[in-house]
Amino acid sequence: MKAAFYEGNEQIRIGECVPIAPAAGEVQIRVSHCGICGTDLHVFHGAMDHRVTKPAVIGHEMSGVIEAVGADVSGWTVGDRVTVRPLDSCGACPACKAGHAHICQKLKFIGIDRPGAMQKLWTVPAHTLHRLPDALTLKEGALIEPIAVACHDVRLGEVKAGEFVVVLGGGPIGALIALVAKQKGARTLVSEVNPFRIKLLRDFGVEVINPEETDLVALVEEQTGAAGADVVFEVTSSKAGVEMMTKLPRVRGRIVVVAIFSQPPQVDLFKFFWREISMRGARVYEAQDFEEAITLAASGALPLDKLITNVCSLDDLEWGLRQLEKGGEVMKVLIEC
Repeated sequence: MKAAFYEGNEQIRIGECVPIAPAAGEVQIRVSHCGICGTDLHVFHGAMDHRVTKPAVIGHEMSGVIEAVGADVSGWTVGDRVTVRPLDSCGACPACKAGHAHICQKLKFIGIDRPGAMQKLWTVPAHTLHRLPDALTLKEGALIEPIAVACHDVRLGEVKAGEFVVVLGGGPIGALIALVAKQKGARTLVSEVNPFRIKLLRDFGVEVINPEETDLVALVEEQTGAAGADVVFEVTSSKAGVEMMTKLPRVRGRIVVVAIFSQPPQVDLFKFFWREISMRGARVYEAQDFEEAITLAASGALPLDKLITNVCSLDDLEWGLRQLEKGGEVMKVLIEC
């Protein structure tokens, strides 16, 4: 069977892969679709070389159908439509014992630390499965993982109805954070420089500005009566984003850092003192975020068909990575496995 392998030095090879029969507590999934995400781009750029075992099968935003079930697995049968929450926790570290297994101190992220979903048949622990309702196609089901990221971010940001939310970065995760926050009743404003994504977000009914053309700080102050934003999400992984995120919150506002930075950025701590701002990181998701994402997606409240701008074959994976790299005319690119 075919699989996509990362071999280092920005090299992707499409080659043969031997399927692994499910052991006890595992299931084998026939993968339908797998999304390309920013983490895959980090792997492609070599930023995860200390974690991946090359050649590495990548990918984790997926949907599929159970092909085989290992021993001691209950509640799942062949033919069930599923997505995977790709986290395997140790269950014994202080974080796990405190109820934070999603940020386990020995966490294995499936698709980085272990083989991922860009292959025809993928074997994973049964405890990672979430059932996909009939209301969702398998193509749409591949969006559940990034939607769960957004649900987790918005939940940690404690977004409430009527609040003013600014999202720095209008890529797939930034767009989904804005859409999920709108579903909570918040007013959302996205800052994005890519013209294609600006138009797409406006088509979704999201307010967007280009910070190279509009003074974002002045606009937020104007629209909030000089108070500032209730919540700011930093999703750009950029120096400009870090500089901007501390300029926007109101007194006792909140900042949620979603982006992954390759180098520690310089942060203006004086702003935290001056306005008693709170900041927290948001990493991956928990089971409740996946269930919220599935419910939200199945309700029809999100423009899933428009978020998916490209569906490609495994052979086109490098093209999709390069499009994300240069900020091309794409939002969410799916690989058909």
